[in-house]
Amino acid sequence: MSAFRYDLLKQDSISQARRGRITTARGVIDTPVFMPVGTQGTVKGLLPEALKEIGAQIILANTYHLYLRPGHKLVQQLGGLHKFMNWDRPILTDSGGFQVFSLGELRKISEEGASFQSHLDGSKHLLTPELSIEIQQALGSDIIMVFDECIPHPAERKYVIDSTNLSARWAKRCRKAMPACSCDSALFGIVQGGMHTDLRRQSAEQLLEIGFEGYALGGLSVGEETVLMYEMMEFALPLLPEGKPRYVMGIGTPENLVEGVARGCDMFDCVMPTRNARNGNLFTNFGKISIKQAKYREDKQPIDPDCDCYVCRNYSRAYLRHLFMSGEILSSVLNTHHNLYYYQQLMAGIRSALESGNFTEFRAEFYRKRNQ
Repeated sequence: MSAFRYDLLKQDSISQARRGRITTARGVIDTPVFMPVGTQGTVKGLLPEALKEIGAQIILANTYHLYLRPGHKLVQQLGGLHKFMNWDRPILTDSGGFQVFSLGELRKISEEGASFQSHLDGSKHLLTPELSIEIQQALGSDIIMVFDECIPHPAERKYVIDSTNLSARWAKRCRKAMPACSCDSALFGIVQGGMHTDLRRQSAEQLLEIGFEGYALGGLSVGEETVLMYEMMEFALPLLPEGKPRYVMGIGTPENLVEGVARGCDMFDCVMPTRNARNGNLFTNFGKISIKQAKYREDKQPIDPDCDCYVCRNYSRAYLRHLFMSGEILSSVLNTHHNLYYYQQLMAGIRSALESGNFTEFRAEFYRKRNQ
């Protein structure tokens, strides 16, 4: 019997927001949760110990990148991804579908899978649903994603229909390659369907028929307007089973997280806090600031006076601006630490508000602070 389990602990009385808990062989994940992105077996700029210190319960790693370098067989030979990167908490791996989608002209989709040229050396590869599962199992992932095609926006309806049906057939092959309860890892299905509610419903029904341990919404945050993204979440999330985790892939502004939770999402991931950190953009309770601005040159204040992270306790905006303007590596380290701490605290605050039945008030206060 698989060690994976989801428990719904509390349902908000006003919104679709829910407080839950995922149990895996490598630990418990309290939801709603934000997963820092560790694409190549590392969250850029942070030691695993620092990730634990800021409260990260689970991280995401990337099938496509680890397949190309250093290779999933080598990682397996060296004891699996957890040992390889010294992280003993859960890891979710994406299937490689989004990265293949990002390659554009360098890839070709067929019934068999996605053939593509490596962005590293131009070598040719064929990533199939079966190979995607094989790679993720070799890495030792706790939550494995089905291989799918990420649909761009805008896209012609016929393309969306064909792609959604193809992803459903691929999902069936992934389930066959990794039968339920065959191991301690969980397999999540990914709902596609573009920006069409009828196709989103069809995709959800196709996946429910196959049966997965959790379900995700894919193909969002691919260029559509925010209001449309929220509409798709509002429509599609309630189609998914109440007793399984719900994951919206790749969305990640603080506002997205709060609104995603309100619509019933349990899990999020995005490169936004880490990428923004490296570009000098810092998240605070009152909005985002750009540390490179000249007005911070002599500013003695911490990034956010209400934040108690290591960075805000020890460094001024003036120092952080100096590091960034000097191109110092420490700039990325400190900025990343702060941003991911902010994201983890935001999710902890949401969980606490859900437990006490105050999510509506929390949501209102979140926007009030940002609009001061």
